[in-house]
Amino acid sequence: MGSLCLVLVVLQLSWSMSSSVPPSSSHLCLPHQRDALLHFKTTISVDCDFYHDGGYRDDPYPRIDIESWNKSIDCCSWEGVKCNNVTGDVIGMDLSHSCLVGSLFASNSLFQLHNLQWLDLSSNNLRGSLLENTSSLFHFHGLQRLNLADNGFDGIISSKLFSQLVSLTHLNLSYNGFFDDTESYLRFDGQGFDMIARNLTKLRNLVLDTVDMSDVALTSFLNLSSSVEHLSLSWCQLHGEFPTQAFQLPNLKVLDLSGNENLAGYFPNTNWSSGLELLDLSECGFRGSIPASFGNLTQIISVGLEGNSLEGQIPDVFGNLRKLTSLSFSSCNLSGPLPITIFNLTKITHLDLSYNHLEGPFPNHVSELQFLEELWLSYNSISGGVPSWQFTLPSLLQLDLSYNKLVGPIDRIQKPSPIQEVYLSYNNIGGSIPCSIFDLVNLTSLDLSSNNLSGPIPDSIFDLVNLTSLDLSSNNLSGVIKSDMLSKLTSLEFLDVSSNSLLSLSTSGNDVNSSFPQLTTVIFSGCSVRQFPNFFRTSKLTFLDLSNNVISGGISKWEAEGWEGLVSLDLSHNFLTALEQFPGNNLGYLNLRSNLLQGPILSTCLNPQIPSSKKLSVIIISKNKLTGNIPSSICNLSSLDVLDLSENSLSGTISDCFGNLRSLEFLNLQMNNFYGKIPDSFVNKSELSHLLLNDNQLEGLVPPSLANSISLEVLNLGKNKLTDRFPYWLASLPQLQILILRSNRFHGSLPHSIASSSFSALRIIDLSVNEFTGTLPTKLFQNLRAMKGKQEWFYSTTFKNMMIYGSDIYEIPVNVTTKRLELELTKAVAIFVSIDLSNNQFCGKIPEEVGKLVYLKMLNFSHNNFIGPIPASFGNLVALESLDLSSNKLGGRIPSEMTNLTFLEVLNLSENSLVGPIPHGNQFNTFSNDSYSGNLGLCGLPLSKQCVNHGGDELSSPLVVEHKSSEIPFFWQVVMMGYGSGVVLGLSMGYIIFTTGRPWWIVRKVERDWQYNFKRWVQRNRVRRN
Repeated sequence: MGSLCLVLVVLQLSWSMSSSVPPSSSHLCLPHQRDALLHFKTTISVDCDFYHDGGYRDDPYPRIDIESWNKSIDCCSWEGVKCNNVTGDVIGMDLSHSCLVGSLFASNSLFQLHNLQWLDLSSNNLRGSLLENTSSLFHFHGLQRLNLADNGFDGIISSKLFSQLVSLTHLNLSYNGFFDDTESYLRFDGQGFDMIARNLTKLRNLVLDTVDMSDVALTSFLNLSSSVEHLSLSWCQLHGEFPTQAFQLPNLKVLDLSGNENLAGYFPNTNWSSGLELLDLSECGFRGSIPASFGNLTQIISVGLEGNSLEGQIPDVFGNLRKLTSLSFSSCNLSGPLPITIFNLTKITHLDLSYNHLEGPFPNHVSELQFLEELWLSYNSISGGVPSWQFTLPSLLQLDLSYNKLVGPIDRIQKPSPIQEVYLSYNNIGGSIPCSIFDLVNLTSLDLSSNNLSGPIPDSIFDLVNLTSLDLSSNNLSGVIKSDMLSKLTSLEFLDVSSNSLLSLSTSGNDVNSSFPQLTTVIFSGCSVRQFPNFFRTSKLTFLDLSNNVISGGISKWEAEGWEGLVSLDLSHNFLTALEQFPGNNLGYLNLRSNLLQGPILSTCLNPQIPSSKKLSVIIISKNKLTGNIPSSICNLSSLDVLDLSENSLSGTISDCFGNLRSLEFLNLQMNNFYGKIPDSFVNKSELSHLLLNDNQLEGLVPPSLANSISLEVLNLGKNKLTDRFPYWLASLPQLQILILRSNRFHGSLPHSIASSSFSALRIIDLSVNEFTGTLPTKLFQNLRAMKGKQEWFYSTTFKNMMIYGSDIYEIPVNVTTKRLELELTKAVAIFVSIDLSNNQFCGKIPEEVGKLVYLKMLNFSHNNFIGPIPASFGNLVALESLDLSSNKLGGRIPSEMTNLTFLEVLNLSENSLVGPIPHGNQFNTFSNDSYSGNLGLCGLPLSKQCVNHGGDELSSPLVVEHKSSEIPFFWQVVMMGYGSGVVLGLSMGYIIFTTGRPWWIVRKVERDWQYNFKRWVQRNRVRRN
């Protein structure tokens, strides 16, 4: 895009230069026109400190100084003014980039200059409605060039404005609008653009970038004059099917439609405008394939098609595109091999084919591409080796081949280039890191992460003194990184060697003498680090990750020296046992999850006498052995967003002061020994999104002040001693997605009168093991819209920030009982949908509306007092994996529609009063007797009880579903028949009958008599057990 922008700038400059002011005329300007200009000067302010779209202070363009205009000088000699050499009329004005501020009203004296041929007011801060305030500007019959770009004009562009500008050749209204309290842009009405296309027959340059053209009919482009050379309509909200004929305008050189994401269309197969130099359709919705006729654009300089929905291969037609300098086909859904002729482009500087499905190897040898500076091919399926020619191109600065299928080892580099950035991550490159890669002495960024590289890190890597970023993570590298070698990288800012389990750090006593003046980020997660490295204390570290190592002992005051500048520290998944104080005074993120920390550490670290960072926003010390209380001084951390102290042995009561932490979003105190009441102090907790207090000894009521937590997404109060009715006010929480109240002493009925929007976001409901009574409210299940539609899990802002830090805290732990097991869901909680009302005293019929919750994966209504039939609508629960309706008083038949549940793995309908035949087919062929036990009226497989038809005759139903070709029942019947004569004889007889079906009388006798005897044997054994 850099080259593309350069081409646009050059084209814009050519326009401006063509209208620039020549040497002053020798003729005196007309007095009335001089006075008009001086009056115009009084209506406009000059303010170069006023920032508009980036400001003027860094504006590289020369500024026209209208404050120098005065009567003592011939106005034809004033800056920015041009007069006719014969008549003295002012015919041109260039006041661009002049810090002008104000409005152009219809009475402005500027409009008295009736002989104006060109006017450039671009890049100022002029405002007003073109139609209402500035319409007089469009009455100049002789005006040929008008440039009002990059100002604050707004309002409707009507057809009335262009009825008289019949001489216009250049029009630029781009980048207008203002963004004060509200946003306001220029906007075409339905006829405005059509008037331009029809009336302005001399038009050559039309630039309308960011003008709202959403009301423009795309058929208007068919009326454009054949004289159009430059058409730029980027980010104009165009939509619909763009006419192919526009690509065939005979004089077209520049076509820019970028950023119109709802603009579709196809490329012409033939008759492209032969003079086309710039084509930018990036971020649009064009479809189809790139035609072979693309190779006929011999004048093309820059092409940008990224972000379209194309298909097929890139045609190998680049042989004649000798002027092409920039080519981007990124994110176009293209496939097939890399076109060979693309590597013969002699003037190309920027080549981007990333984010496609390109495959196959690179050519073995490339001698062209001498001017190529950027080669981006990431996120494809390119295979084969990494050829050395990519590192020898004389102008190449950036090489990105990440996320492909490249294999190694990397070829030896014979003639290093001045390349600065190399990205080869997420490939299958194996072998050792070649020493020759470190002959690339200008490297500033090197990323070889997520490959299969092995062996030690070559010492020559430490000679890359310009290196600022080094990522070797997720490989199989080994050895020891020594501080004296690492300190040679004096420019290094970012270092990631994580997930190399055989790699370690030196911890010698001389490490403190090493200096790392620029180093800010170090990630050594998942290595074999045993002690805190001393040499990082002399750096400017802000981000340190030593998680998933084998560091033991504690963090003393001495250990924490040199960490004063740390903003993020991750020591999770180690073997730390002690912590004297939180390191540093700037710490914002601290993760000590899964260590061996023990004792009342919180009281020590949060001692008011010990200074600690007031910037701490994330504290994670879960899965340790902490004891004692949470000190109230923790509430002095006014920036705290996330507090996770779960899975420890903390005790005491939960302080009321948590309600004063206005920024707190995530509070996880689950699986501790807290007792007492949940504080009713969530008065101003609009930010709280996750509250997990389950598996403690809390009692009393659910605090009503939680109704103020309108951002609450997850509420888990399960496995406590809470005694309350259902907190009906939870219905007022619009974002509540997970509600778990299981294993408490809740009682009473669920609310029947609730608003239609209540509980619409709920995806997981667990009210099991309580004392709820009454019938299920139909309205509740009607409201559960998140269980009916497509699932979208929106993490709160805090979780997004924590994912940037690299923490795993976003894996919200939620325990659910499904498939007869209690499971802890982490990542899966984002897609899990379940209802568990088991072990209560609910009664009445199961509402039909439950069957409309088509995204349910688990449904458990067991151990209640439900009556009536199983709703036939349950056949709609096609995502269901576990269904438990056991231990109720359900009657009637099992709906045959339930055979549609092809994902159902666990079914429990036992201990009810169901009757009739068990449905056959799909998953129902896999369930055992246990799924139906205690239903004396059921019959058919897998039960031994046979079903009887209406005539009273016994239906012959085998013990398993038997296809016509199924021999399994006969096989085992004959085996049993042959038991007295020996197993071998029985098996042999069984095999003969099994394969031949003869003699037929044995088959009939075995089928009839064995089933009768087997039932008698089952009954006798049942009596004996009783």
